[in-house]
Amino acid sequence: MATEGADPRTPAPPAGSARRAIVGRLSWGLADQAASSLTNFAVGIYVARSLGLVAFGAFSLAWVTYGVVLSVSRGLATDPLMVRFSGVSDASWRGAAARSSGTALGVGAALGAACLAVGSALGGGVGTAFACLGVMLPGLLLQDAWRYAFFAAGTGRKAFVNDLVWGLALVPAMVVAARVGSVAAFVLAWGASATVAAAYGCLQSGIRPRSSGTREWLREHRDLGYRYLVENVSNSGAGQLRAYGLGAIVGVSAVGVVRGAELLLGPFLAVLMGLSLVTVAEAARVLRRSPHRLGTFCLLLGGGQAAAALLWGAALLLVPDRAGELVLGGVWHSASELIVPATLGVAGAGLGTGAAAGLRALGAARRSLRSQLFASICYVGGGLGGAAVAGTIGSAWGVAAATVCGSAVWWLHLRSALRRHRQDSVPEVRTT
Repeated sequence: MATEGADPRTPAPPAGSARRAIVGRLSWGLADQAASSLTNFAVGIYVARSLGLVAFGAFSLAWVTYGVVLSVSRGLATDPLMVRFSGVSDASWRGAAARSSGTALGVGAALGAACLAVGSALGGGVGTAFACLGVMLPGLLLQDAWRYAFFAAGTGRKAFVNDLVWGLALVPAMVVAARVGSVAAFVLAWGASATVAAAYGCLQSGIRPRSSGTREWLREHRDLGYRYLVENVSNSGAGQLRAYGLGAIVGVSAVGVVRGAELLLGPFLAVLMGLSLVTVAEAARVLRRSPHRLGTFCLLLGGGQAAAALLWGAALLLVPDRAGELVLGGVWHSASELIVPATLGVAGAGLGTGAAAGLRALGAARRSLRSQLFASICYVGGGLGGAAVAGTIGSAWGVAAATVCGSAVWWLHLRSALRRHRQDSVPEVRTT
């Protein structure tokens, strides 16, 4: 894979300094994900304790819808940025970041208008949550776009600071929302604090999002962008379909129970959602400098996440009911029954993200799309089939089994892609 702005003949740095650089960038990535995880966890816990189970379910539906919209933005705007502008010259990065962030802003405005219209038509608590989400989407997506841009430039520290700004802005916003006591107030508080961080991102980067470059950006990267769009939307859309289906089969309160279990595993779920901030860029660097090490890098990455998720899940099983009630309130008893299947599902997903990072670094968009479509079909089928058979707990076990199967397919495709890459590289080696 050729990366724009990088000279493939540039000699690789010494192994020791390269490892230290990778560790440094991954450390900032972990720090940023820790800040993001804590923010998401705190929001979920605060809302769960402030609202009833049904109202929390309505908030959760807005949350998963945001995940789908975020996937659209990442597929069209920021995933191509990570693959093609990681470690390039500053001038090349700045131009790409301006167009990428402008594209994210445009996606937020367009889909925000759609959410506003749908929310107005639905009415009720769920409709109000959707309408408020639509108003907040441009700021939410722009904040995420800056995170991607900073990691592509290798300046993860700035992404970490930006997430800290979001977290600090959340504190007074959530206090005000709690006084109002409605789903709409919490959605607006969450989105408004993200908008503050998005504005600060413009100051950090010294770049103004260029929406006029959206068409050019989409045209230049359509070979990756549209495949990543389908891939990302199938991933997050599967979660949304499961949530909607679970609400229809079991009830809206079941969506709140599942969300409560996800909050217990929040640190790892947040890492998985935003892991491409670090891993795709690092995998692209490994491929460019030491292509024979890409498979090992992906295995260590996925295996480490799976092991960490299992350890976290084991620790959750030891949490006494009194402590759980202190965190989740009335949601705890139902959510705690899902700890084992939810942990296995997160571990399976963590293992698969290692292979996904490798496929994206290789630019194997067709293979990664096939893997994601298979995984998403399994996820929806397992989640809804399990719900029909055994309710909420059946849905959780169905998702766990589906995630493990999907991870296996990701790794099979990565193995084939690595073999193809080695074969394609042989003539180049012989002619040098």
